Amino acid sequence: MRATPKGLRLHIGLFGRRNVGKSSLLNALAHQQVAIVSATPGTTTDPVEKAFELQPIGPVLFVDTAGIDDVGTLGELRVAKTRTVIDRTDVAILVTDGWQQYENELLALFAERKVPVLIAANKSDLGAVALPAGLREVHPVSATTGAGLSALRQALIRTAPDEFVNPPAIVGDLVPPGQLAVLVVPIDKEAPKGRLILPQVQTIRDLLDNDAACLVVKERELAPLLARLKEPPALVVTDSQAFLKVAADTPPSVPMTSFSILFARYKGDLAALVRGALAIEELRPGQRVLIGEACAHHPIADDIGRVKIPRWLEQYVGGKLQFDTFAGHDFPTELGQYQLIVHCGACVANRREMLSRIEKAQACRVPITNYGLCIAYSLGIFERALAPFPYVHDLFRSSAKP
Repeated sequence: MRATPKGLRLHIGLFGRRNVGKSSLLNALAHQQVAIVSATPGTTTDPVEKAFELQPIGPVLFVDTAGIDDVGTLGELRVAKTRTVIDRTDVAILVTDGWQQYENELLALFAERKVPVLIAANKSDLGAVALPAGLREVHPVSATTGAGLSALRQALIRTAPDEFVNPPAIVGDLVPPGQLAVLVVPIDKEAPKGRLILPQVQTIRDLLDNDAACLVVKERELAPLLARLKEPPALVVTDSQAFLKVAADTPPSVPMTSFSILFARYKGDLAALVRGALAIEELRPGQRVLIGEACAHHPIADDIGRVKIPRWLEQYVGGKLQFDTFAGHDFPTELGQYQLIVHCGACVANRREMLSRIEKAQACRVPITNYGLCIAYSLGIFERALAPFPYVHDLFRSSAKP
């Protein structure tokens, strides 16, 4: 469980004013001294993360945040960081020791982002906490004595989104039990030495969990392998960078897509990202494109997000484009300057963060797509890559120009 990637964990954010006991509550819930606790206001600066197991959900990630009432120049930066944590929070715990306007502002933010929230009335061992009438999911707790923590844990379990109790398939619903998927995995400089990258490993595990089989090959071995099979595979999945060769080597009767497109569905909203890819048709030289990366890897010479996708897009539009790249949890608040957002597969991010970014783009009326969909569109194999997903394949056909 400790090795479960962060992107697959339920993200539980702790929010509130300074010195209401957020860090103490995190330590009490985790049964460990995870966060530094002090009576000095503003002890927690950057968000503090702690991976944990919360049965029957399983792996979760607690995120402790700076006080929403922090002051000064640095305080404003800390508050901004706290607000960004909401984008990736699946369940929020609002910690209070007495209601103020800051708590109302947090509740409004959670409601706006559709984040379920539990209210932890902390320091209940010192007396009843004054709260306004009409609040829901209020849990009197004491991080010092442990009172009320069991009830709070049960509320977290009850409030967890269904996708953590009954997780969706990455690819298992596309390959029937007993059938075969062929996974095309180029070994390039971005592949960790001695390991496969995360989407590939998770796809293999998902196939095994759904009683399907898989063969893993590099791109140059695909054609000979398919020729040796007595029956065609149910699906071929490729790294998006090898799309053209894999499309050429895979018979038209065999469904084909990419890991990145699988993750567009698994971590985001596939239909919204398909609509975003269609906007590439309207892209013109000189316009600005945002490249979003959920991880913060060191760029290589032929980096997919910084080199290859810009090259393929500029070839498609027939001229130079302006590109800005944001990595990790950094994401611009002003999106209106962009004509297109191209996001990675979000394998290291959680689904809530990816959906938040899609919602922000839609609110600014900026089309957003992801790496695999962008590559397939710019290389002219978009319809084929969508064939395994009939509902978005039909969307593309209805939107295609005659």
